[in-house]
Amino acid sequence: MIQLPRIPVPDPEVATSARERVDQLTKPLGSLGRMEDLAVRLCAMTGGVPKHAFERRAILIGAGDHGVTRDGVSAYPSEVTAQMVGGFCAGFAAISAFARAAGAQVFVADFGVDAELAPHPQLLDLKVARGTASLAHGPAMPREDVEKALGAGIEAFARVRERTGLNILALGDMGIGNTTSAAALIAILTSTPGGLIVGRGTGIDDASLSRKLAIVESAVARVRDLDPVAIASELGGYEIVGLAGAMLAAASTRTPVVIDGFIVTAAALLARAFDPNVAAYLIASHRSHEAGHTIALRSLGLEPLLDLDMRLGEATGAALALPIIGAAARMISEMKTFAEAGVSTADSTANVS
Repeated sequence: MIQLPRIPVPDPEVATSARERVDQLTKPLGSLGRMEDLAVRLCAMTGGVPKHAFERRAILIGAGDHGVTRDGVSAYPSEVTAQMVGGFCAGFAAISAFARAAGAQVFVADFGVDAELAPHPQLLDLKVARGTASLAHGPAMPREDVEKALGAGIEAFARVRERTGLNILALGDMGIGNTTSAAALIAILTSTPGGLIVGRGTGIDDASLSRKLAIVESAVARVRDLDPVAIASELGGYEIVGLAGAMLAAASTRTPVVIDGFIVTAAALLARAFDPNVAAYLIASHRSHEAGHTIALRSLGLEPLLDLDMRLGEATGAALALPIIGAAARMISEMKTFAEAGVSTADSTANVS
């Protein structure tokens, strides 16, 4: 088994101190709602009050193809994966626009695209194989490829970190057919019936939805060994496994990881299966319109920052969350407490006659 990076457990005393500071800032107690909780979590992740607003922002999109696409589970053909990777690199996709708005650099990791991609400065060639086999008929990938994909994800994080000096990582996905793999992974990793997880993905019709559900239920039924390598081997997704590796690597450096929607959350569940400590470093950006995403987030103990009825992937939700995270960091580091500002508190004026 590949040697996975060790993830430190956040110090609860740091979180306690951060909460005490937040409660003493110049505002009514709890008046900034979940932004206060986010600020406390950021302190716990990084080991103290951040001295920056997480401006060194990097977005990593994991890309890979899925053999199950040939079984009629997607409204789009698999060649769209490679075409969209080209769009990310060229800068005309939705994530390209959102990343520019968020001040983030975009990188794409080819973990398993079924095409030879043209070299590009933002493209990381970490291909393990040219797509998975169809999980409808057997294991999606060999066990040894699971370890290779995890290693590729760890390497992807290292390369992006070296090039950007990032202090926060947002993760996205690109892979036609990957909602089928993700649904199967979420179903087994949350012990939830497939019918509550499987959705329409790219907008499939009723017949395709029924076929997709049957494939997911059949694949999940094959998984008897709850070892995460075995689960990933059966249910697949080179980009999903690669993203799990990137999460584990980022968490080992105490880097906050902003997860996107349905696919990346499936990768987060898989990463947690390898090391439960990773969950402490995850921030859920938004609630996907895709069925089952809420179930996956609840299993991770995460509440999303946004709910915009989105279901595109590409890290679009994660990109939109980055400025909010920066604002939470500025709140706890730049606001003064009542004592620091010399402002009277409600208690100090309660007995004034």
